[in-house]
Amino acid sequence: MTIVALAKVSIFALAAEKQAVLEGLQSLGCLHLMALGAAEGPADFTASQPDVEAREALRYLMDVRQRRYPLKVDPTFQLDAVVAKALANRARKRVAEDRILALRHHLAELAPWGNFRLPERQELAGLRLWFYRVPHSRLAAFQQALDGLALPWQRIHASPRHAYVVLIAEQEPDQTLLPVQRSHVGSESPEDLRAELDRAHVELDDIEAEHVALSRWIFLLSKHLIRADEQVALRQAGEKTADLGPVIQVQGWMPRHDLPRLTAFAERMGLACWAESPAAEDSPPTLMTNPDLLAGGEDLVTFYETPGYRDWDPSVVVFFSFAIFFAMILADAGYALVLGVLLATFWRGMGTRPSSRRFRVLAAVGLLFSLLYGMLAGSYFGAPPPAGSFLAHLRVLNLDDFNAMMKVSLVVGGLHLILANGIVAVRGVSIAERAKPIGWIAIILAGLTLYLGGAAPAARDLALGLGSGGLLTILLLSSERPINGPGALLLRLLDGLSSLAELSKLFGDVMSYLRLFALGLASASLALTFNQLAAEVYRSDVPLGVLIALLILVLGHGINLLLAIISGFVHGLRLNFIEFFNWSLDEEGYPFAPFSKKETAS
Repeated sequence: MTIVALAKVSIFALAAEKQAVLEGLQSLGCLHLMALGAAEGPADFTASQPDVEAREALRYLMDVRQRRYPLKVDPTFQLDAVVAKALANRARKRVAEDRILALRHHLAELAPWGNFRLPERQELAGLRLWFYRVPHSRLAAFQQALDGLALPWQRIHASPRHAYVVLIAEQEPDQTLLPVQRSHVGSESPEDLRAELDRAHVELDDIEAEHVALSRWIFLLSKHLIRADEQVALRQAGEKTADLGPVIQVQGWMPRHDLPRLTAFAERMGLACWAESPAAEDSPPTLMTNPDLLAGGEDLVTFYETPGYRDWDPSVVVFFSFAIFFAMILADAGYALVLGVLLATFWRGMGTRPSSRRFRVLAAVGLLFSLLYGMLAGSYFGAPPPAGSFLAHLRVLNLDDFNAMMKVSLVVGGLHLILANGIVAVRGVSIAERAKPIGWIAIILAGLTLYLGGAAPAARDLALGLGSGGLLTILLLSSERPINGPGALLLRLLDGLSSLAELSKLFGDVMSYLRLFALGLASASLALTFNQLAAEVYRSDVPLGVLIALLILVLGHGINLLLAIISGFVHGLRLNFIEFFNWSLDEEGYPFAPFSKKETAS
């Protein structure tokens, strides 16, 4: 909900103690380092790959169907040996899987020929068998060519598209004399291939058992990689310090509430340090803090951009506005219930990581809003509730009433932009910083009043007053230029006119919220269309009409639900990132990246 106040801290230590000081700061885990040495750019302690093979081995071991109990301490653990075994197991597994696929494919090709075994050449007096798969369209030409060659042959099998023919000859017939090419069936019989396939499956089972057994090393392997990353981070941090002969300087940003920890660390290590507030020319990183239940909004915000340090944290607003927009686009209580059941099914599995825990809360709130909105719209898989029922009494919106739904969408959009400008006005310091957003609020209210009030004289008068007041406020008060003469007054008016040029942008942004109505209507219309198609098939005399109708319902609503989810995410985020942020955020910042140790996987 807020952006954490930071302090710029400077630390001085003896050069001989550099490594110990950096290790202590890494354990402290609350300092965003600034580059004072040769290194340029923001600190990045996660990009390096110290051991590519070890990382590949860890990914492979984690992708196992059942993990063994992880060993936490083992003096016999040898990193190189475990990595080599894991990668060798992966290579043998790929070979075994490829062999099984090749054998299955070969057996499928041999299936039409039956269960046969090729005879030895001496059994046929030096003759051999030659196999041909002949399309029925070429069978007559093939038989005519065989009559010219005077070779014995037999049709073994016939499928709807091909005839399977075997020739007996000492040498392969000239391919130019036959209309089709020979089929290469190999020298092994189907029975031998099936036995080989069984052996390949047994080998794959043994390899997978070894894969499972190797999974006991996941913790120790992860621990090694974490330590390797920490060493890389220490090396990068060392490059960002200023080496001043016998003394080094470390500088960075730290949350003010963590300063007592730094003070205690400095006293323990015998360091000189002080903290100061950010100067006007400084550009501190942004550290946002939100309650755990609402932290999903922070993930949405940082997905697009990080607000500037001197700006504000829109996480809570984005959390709820995204949920509302997603509900208006989904626009169906039945779909919300289906997604709710899926979310409940995977709820426990989504609690393994902080990011997934935040997402599941966001999803739960979004689906709750979707359920309520769908009930207000009276849509349950595209069908209305029974007349006179309790659900029918809850219906207050009609998705087919274009005028009403357009008003709802524009009111939601107007209120969203009013909130954006209201926050800017509250945070403003000077008259100009407050007057401009207040003027835009008045103009938005004027437009909504005129649109909703229609031809009512009172609505027209109120809209005229709000609009005129908003335009004059922006024209006269939106500039910081001091008035010290006629020329300055003229320039100030020109500044106001320049600000009023954003009027077209405001109109376009408000109209952009009509996508909520359009996408919600599209979802409801598709659901209704699939229902009608299924009903027509059910009432028809089509064989298996009930089964086909159910198939239409399941596939149709599945596709519609998928499209609604995609639209809800894309456009629900877009209205926040583009329209709302453009009117509420002034600058883009960069995230706070603490120099810290990583948690060991458990």
